[in-house]
Amino acid sequence: MMHRKPKIAFYWCAGCGGCEESVIDMAEELLSVADKADIVFWPIALDARFEDVEALNDGDIDTTFINGAIRLDEHVRFVRLLRRKSKRIVAHGTCAHLGGIIGLANLFDSHQLLECACRQVPSMDDPSAPLPETDPGDGQEEPALAALLPAVKPLDRVVTVDAYIPGCPPPPETMAQAITDVIHGRLPEPGTVFAHRTALCRQCPRLDSKPDKIEITRFRRLYDTHWDPEICFLPQGLLCMGPVTRGGCDARCIQANMPCRGCFGPTERMNDFGAGAMALIASMMAGEDEATLARLVDSIADPTGLIYRYSLAASILGQGPDR
Repeated sequence: MMHRKPKIAFYWCAGCGGCEESVIDMAEELLSVADKADIVFWPIALDARFEDVEALNDGDIDTTFINGAIRLDEHVRFVRLLRRKSKRIVAHGTCAHLGGIIGLANLFDSHQLLECACRQVPSMDDPSAPLPETDPGDGQEEPALAALLPAVKPLDRVVTVDAYIPGCPPPPETMAQAITDVIHGRLPEPGTVFAHRTALCRQCPRLDSKPDKIEITRFRRLYDTHWDPEICFLPQGLLCMGPVTRGGCDARCIQANMPCRGCFGPTERMNDFGAGAMALIASMMAGEDEATLARLVDSIADPTGLIYRYSLAASILGQGPDR
């Protein structure tokens, strides 16, 4: 008697495409996946339509990997359909996990975003340019555009998510592990994050050079200082989110001589990444009087973009002005 191959699917919401690359970057292992599982839906690689998914029986797909943030009403419609058709949903990548960089749009309302993108950017610079309409009106037969949601949402604000693969993008090794576990029936516990429980600092190749106490008198950026590529970024005044970010990425950015920016999300005991990042920064600020501390804060370029670069949409405060 032949065993049924597990059925898996992939879907892409609002994202840059890097998460799709994390699957392609599995290289030869992807051939093994195709041999051991039926990929029933993958829009970038297979010719499939909404109607094809709708025709499946509920629960017919064993696991669907969904990447990208929820930005459009069409995303909501489709991920709810996939939730119904799938036994398990895995949030694939930082945008699905936490909202990602796209979530920084929640600092503005939808009209401001369209005004900027369609009328104010240098490539447009036309205050009279029409804004996209979700309904063409006047009896026109043009298809309606998908509508922007009031705010960007991570996937689990719309459907129940069974597991998370963090990373912007996830390492192909992590993707291979997650997909292989699904194929072989090694199913993750609900809420599993395919990453370490401890902070990235624990695996950092520069850990031995990190002092017990760090006192910073000015926060610097990479371009305005000569930094030592052999020692911890923090005592050099260069902000690194390694102490508050989950490990499991093999310190890829640090290996490339760039500070961590937090794409693997908060450690297990942290509810809000930005709150943890603020606590980290405050703990290193040298000075006690208000004027000194204010100067230190002013030396941080774009604080919100630093501490909430990947997680604003999932944060306590950053769910959007017109949600």
